[in-house]
Amino acid sequence: MNDETLTEMIIKCPACGIEGVAKSIMKEIEIPHFGNVLETSIQCPSCGFKHNDIIALEQNDPAKYVLEINRNNLSIRVVRSQSATVSIPEIGVKVEPGPKSEGYVTNVEGMLTRFEDAVKKALNLFDDVESQTNAKKTLDEIHELKKGNGTATLIILDPFGQSNIVSEKAEILEIPEEELKNLKTGFTHIEDN
Repeated sequence: MNDETLTEMIIKCPACGIEGVAKSIMKEIEIPHFGNVLETSIQCPSCGFKHNDIIALEQNDPAKYVLEINRNNLSIRVVRSQSATVSIPEIGVKVEPGPKSEGYVTNVEGMLTRFEDAVKKALNLFDDVESQTNAKKTLDEIHELKKGNGTATLIILDPFGQSNIVSEKAEILEIPEEELKNLKTGFTHIEDN
């Protein structure tokens, strides 16, 4: 495939199960500072199901990407592969990959918004006083960072080195072997005993 090649198919919707209504589009593109990816989307006009993903087509060495979040770098581009763990330790938020993880391209502010949305969901799921208090505190800290007040550390751990923080201000480090062994990938592993 090249930038001009699209693959479109009409498929059975994975959500509602209706045959021949969902549109699947796949396109291989090259993202600067990242490499070749397969951009996929599925949309079903019948039930409204939508799914978008970016799948890296190249594997690199495991890498840890670190950036100090501050008012001057909220627009820095961030690429998160489907296998990466993202965290901001100072405010206690972390997202690990699972079987339904999706890759995406955003910016630092967009990462904060994703964490904000996850904390809001947690507020609706857990109604005990401690969870509510912690979630509200975390939301306040995210809002302050989005307004450019204070600093925190954005960390992306990627066992396949497919993520990136596109800035000279970002550090790219090796992941220590012990930490790498315990890192989730979102993929199921079957081992022989």
